[in-house]
Amino acid sequence: MGWIFLGIIATLFGIGFFVDWSYKKRGIHDFDPEENAKHVSGYDKAYLEAHSSQVKDDHNNGGF
Repeated sequence: MGWIFLGIIATLFGIGFFVDWSYKKRGIHDFDPEENAKHVSGYDKAYLEAHSSQVKDDHNNGGF
């Protein structure tokens, strides 16, 4: 059972390293958050704000 778990973890790390390597190979290493924010819809911004506010309230009220 433990070997299967370790295999899954190793596979996930391998996939992560492969994706990182392929992005760097293509030259995708400089992300501009302000440029990305220009392409977000108003609905997505409103959802994110509502979710962030709810998480903040949950944290301030003790969580569970």
